[in-house]
Amino acid sequence: MSTLKDKLIKQLNIPRINLSRYKLTPSLIKLIPLNLVEKYKVIPVSKIGNTLTVAMADPLNIFILEDLKIATNCEIKGVLASPQDLSAAIEKYYKKKEKKLEEVIEEAKEDIEIIEETKEEAIGEIAESSRQVPIIKMVNLIIAEALRSRASDIHLEPYEDNLRVRYRIDGRLQEKIKIPKQAQAAILARLKIMSNLDITEHRLPQDGRFSIRSEGRDIDFRVSFLPISFGEKVVLRVLDKQSISVGLQNLGFSEYSFRRFEKGIAAPYGIILITGPTGSGKSTTLYSILNRLNTANRNIITIEDPVEYQLEGITQIPTQPDIGFDFAQGLRSLLRQNPDVIMIGEIRDQETADVAIKASLTGQLIFSTLHTNDAASAFTRLIDMGIEPFLLSSAVVMVVAQRLTRKICPYCKEEVKIPSSVLKRVGLEGYSGKFYQGKGCPRCNNTGYYGRSAVLEVLLVDEKIKEMVIRGSSADKIKEYAISRGMRTLLEDGLEKVKQGETTLEEVIRVAGD
Repeated sequence: MSTLKDKLIKQLNIPRINLSRYKLTPSLIKLIPLNLVEKYKVIPVSKIGNTLTVAMADPLNIFILEDLKIATNCEIKGVLASPQDLSAAIEKYYKKKEKKLEEVIEEAKEDIEIIEETKEEAIGEIAESSRQVPIIKMVNLIIAEALRSRASDIHLEPYEDNLRVRYRIDGRLQEKIKIPKQAQAAILARLKIMSNLDITEHRLPQDGRFSIRSEGRDIDFRVSFLPISFGEKVVLRVLDKQSISVGLQNLGFSEYSFRRFEKGIAAPYGIILITGPTGSGKSTTLYSILNRLNTANRNIITIEDPVEYQLEGITQIPTQPDIGFDFAQGLRSLLRQNPDVIMIGEIRDQETADVAIKASLTGQLIFSTLHTNDAASAFTRLIDMGIEPFLLSSAVVMVVAQRLTRKICPYCKEEVKIPSSVLKRVGLEGYSGKFYQGKGCPRCNNTGYYGRSAVLEVLLVDEKIKEMVIRGSSADKIKEYAISRGMRTLLEDGLEKVKQGETTLEEVIRVAGD
């Protein structure tokens, strides 16, 4: 017996098609991203002008049609196909194991130039294959696509049947391509040659770096090889100097927190600590500070593990733990170089902390990072390391806790209603302003987010906080007092960005909520 939907489809003359008779082109299937194809069980069939014909099980569903219209920027015409045909087509066109290497390379559009590459002649079959044009072009394509996608990291992960490539974009990993297994050895060898690493070593981890020039700007890559079950996993950290040369004022800090932050870095001496988990933007903030302080009348020295961004006019020292040259040993050595400003990559132990604090008391301005959940916890963390409270209270001038929130995509931004119960929980009860979210579009890869900005918790040390540190007050007590003196917590700073329509409440709660 025919259903009401079937009758409507017949009455509206919506055609039924057999997908097995259609051969879809790659350019056509790219029009609708995989996440929407899987969510709605749809397949693009043809495109004439600005009208995209889409096969679907329910061509009367106006919500699906509207979402597809926004995602593709096309008028959508729905046609009927059986669920079985749709599943088979999705499997065939969207979930095939991988493209042939030749197909991927043929589609490649890359315009990059390797600046640093070893001149040493490699030997062996794998080394020779790594120098072949298709392999070189494939590696260049992976790098060029990462830059186009604004990726901060590239992950190449070997599996039994393929080499998976993922990009970390706005803090989240996204799968991009699967490369045939037979190309794996040559691609990894190519990356080792570019990074000046030993291509014959497969049992031990290796770290290197290389530089490229793309669209008129130089970009560094920090490379890490790690042996795993099916080969070697490679992670490339993209170090774009443009991100640290934009200036502190363009890192997305809120105006209130930025004013407090500037007050702290104007100190003539002492220690300034940036705290937060891995990937919270601490290094970018520190390098941006150094860029601002980098003038001809200052001697700036950094000690890092490893050196990330290479800055002109600044002396940068990499640690070498394998020969005993760690942060503490390096710090002692560089103090004899008459520095004005010192940046320590991370305070990891009591020895490094002790040397840094004593150096700050003799007139140096020192910047470093620490892993704590909030600003006030930095004091208890350093005391737990064995630092005397009276030294700590005299040395630390500012502690900044930092997180990164994803920004709402400006191309698909829309207003959204937040339940009053949620607003009450985060302290926004009675707030009558508007809230926004990103609906998802091709420009943001249907995530609803595009780019990131920092939220800060800026704790400026005054006489009262110094007394509290000496007395051994808890981090909660210090935080409570700092809030009474004008410090915004991470959550409060994030909520200000929500009110301004810059990010979502969900995102702020994810990175800064309690």
